[in-house]
Amino acid sequence: MTNEKKQQLDELCLKFRRNLIEVLHDKQTGHPGGSLSVCEILTTLYFNDANITPEIKDDRSRDKIVLCKGHAAPMLYLNLAEKGFFAKEEINTLRDIDSMLQGHPCSKETPGVEASTGPLGAGYPLALGVALSDMHDNIDAYTYAILGDGEINEGVVWETCMNAYKFKADKLITILDWNGVQLDGTTEEIMPMGDIELKFKAFGYNTIVCDGHDCAAISAAIETAKSVKGVPSIILAKTVKGKGVSFMEGKNIWHGSPVKDEHYEQAMKELGGAQ
Repeated sequence: MTNEKKQQLDELCLKFRRNLIEVLHDKQTGHPGGSLSVCEILTTLYFNDANITPEIKDDRSRDKIVLCKGHAAPMLYLNLAEKGFFAKEEINTLRDIDSMLQGHPCSKETPGVEASTGPLGAGYPLALGVALSDMHDNIDAYTYAILGDGEINEGVVWETCMNAYKFKADKLITILDWNGVQLDGTTEEIMPMGDIELKFKAFGYNTIVCDGHDCAAISAAIETAKSVKGVPSIILAKTVKGKGVSFMEGKNIWHGSPVKDEHYEQAMKELGGAQ
């Protein structure tokens, strides 16, 4: 990735962070922590590495992005709107009754959303199924599945891993938004998982560790994953829950807390969005 491209993506991420705080403050609902942590991952995919645009949204040769950690929907919506899947003004209807932008992604209602997700673990087997379907039909496309820390507590995730290895799903690229925090506390407090990289290796995965807030590092990890054939790959992207807003960083309380006026002012000041 060129320095110019990296700068463009970094500026886009800063814009998305500001927009996220704006809309979650306005709506007094939503999930700031996980949305902020996954910002660079989604932005790198949609604006650099994944072959997906509104013009080819119904073409099976497109890449597919499945946000398994569906609570981070606000950041997904910001990327989709910027990409042109729907008008940016729709963001202001987040979680309204009858809005296309519900609290968790809905593929039936929202253009660009590949899978309805929310129940942890539900999106991952679906992503594998999409990848295997494309592979079976000789369609040259990648499926990207984005998991969260709390999500990998679910047994269905590991059942999916077994199947991904068995069926040599090298067109499935999984990215773990690896911030070490889930809804009720740190992963060590709630459900210690031990050595995550070794766990995925034991299930047959090619593993890659990278800085999940460095767009160039994420892109390089994706390229490495694409070069590995015959086994699925997972990118363990080290992130910080609430990244970019100091009082939210690493705090499980910001998994789903509303952004009050005092929070908004401080956050926007830190993000350079308030004078």
